[in-house]
Amino acid sequence: MRNYLQKLKARGELLEVHREVNCKHELAAVTDAAHRRWGKPILFHNVTGSKLPVLTNIYGSRERLAEIIGIGPDEFCKQWSNIAAIAEKRSMPASVPANGDIKYVECKLSDLPLITYSERDAAPYFTSAMFLAKEPETGVQNLSFHRSMYVSDTELRCRLAPRHHLTLYHEKAEQKGEYLEAAMLIGPPPTSFLTAAAPLPYDSDEMEVAAKLQGAPIAMRPCKHIDLMVPASTEIVIEGRFIPNERRAEGPFGEFMGYYTPVGQNAVFEVLGVTCREDAIFHSILCGSSEEVLTLELSVAANIYQRISAVLPGIVDVTCQPFVLHTVVKIRQQYEGHARQVLLAVFGAEPTWAKVCTVVDEDVDIYSMDDVMWAVLTRSRPDKDTLIIPETPSFYRDEHKEHWGRLGIDATVPFARRHEYERKKIPGANTVDLSAYFDSE
Repeated sequence: MRNYLQKLKARGELLEVHREVNCKHELAAVTDAAHRRWGKPILFHNVTGSKLPVLTNIYGSRERLAEIIGIGPDEFCKQWSNIAAIAEKRSMPASVPANGDIKYVECKLSDLPLITYSERDAAPYFTSAMFLAKEPETGVQNLSFHRSMYVSDTELRCRLAPRHHLTLYHEKAEQKGEYLEAAMLIGPPPTSFLTAAAPLPYDSDEMEVAAKLQGAPIAMRPCKHIDLMVPASTEIVIEGRFIPNERRAEGPFGEFMGYYTPVGQNAVFEVLGVTCREDAIFHSILCGSSEEVLTLELSVAANIYQRISAVLPGIVDVTCQPFVLHTVVKIRQQYEGHARQVLLAVFGAEPTWAKVCTVVDEDVDIYSMDDVMWAVLTRSRPDKDTLIIPETPSFYRDEHKEHWGRLGIDATVPFARRHEYERKKIPGANTVDLSAYFDSE
């Protein structure tokens, strides 16, 4: 991670804050305001309560994420949905032993920046930590993100979402009355960050995929308190285990939808030890920012693209804009009714996130909601081109059924009259040099 950080700094793409910043609310407030204005990563050098600098928003743009794996920012669906296949083409060992160049020190959780983000958060939270764990029966390694509430130096409480692989691992271990060992990685190699969010099969070894995406083996070192190997370059490693058949109060917490999740009985993680690089950098993710939501949007879009492309022709691209619950599909129309079939395919392919879906033609920029809404307003009839599917669940954490139902919008041009919908063009408008016409101010 720090190598990529240095690359961004050399290009002038890093914001640095040297004045003291409070871990409680102030750091989150500065992050939120600066991200909305500039969209650049931020390095806070002086944070209250800890000697460690805090880095945030390093993975907060499509361009930066694409650069990490060497693709274009508009190629995620075609490339990321086949991320495991791409990795398999690279024949190489997935890991090598660390050479000992990096020095580590042992510390406590309370030595780390304990960041409180939102006004009603119950406690400081670890938001960027990636859990590394082994499937209890096969030993396959999984990487995943789960927020963790700080309770003490020996206890975190983690919200494990239904159907996530780590949740299934924990449940399998619990059935045998066993602990599930896991390592929380803060600041691991960038390809592992992406792999943790990618739609990979249950039996994929995600550390191997991360290594092959990197194009080189990942140097690994053993943990001190649990039977796991972790990437040696990781800034901070929190070692521990999930206690079987134990749930304790966690929350409230200001989460990615912009609301507070209420107090819930959630998994308990017993912390057995913490190791840091001598000059460690703490990575923080502001929940609801693009650094958190973008990877989810890319994962959902890639999964939908892969599934609907397998059953329907003419699928050009998929994204989730301006939020993960809205899927936008770009198609090259093949026949009358094509868009309606796409709508139904999307709802069938993605039962959790595809609450609303809009289908547009290939001349629409699906990464611009202005262009998508222009297509909706100029190409669809509300009484004919809107599909409502009632009483259908979607987002899993929805006890009041506020996310039930589906809305589909066909914003494509009439198939038989496509020639009437050629978009106007002004020659030179996109390339004109305005400084030749106006005085700069």
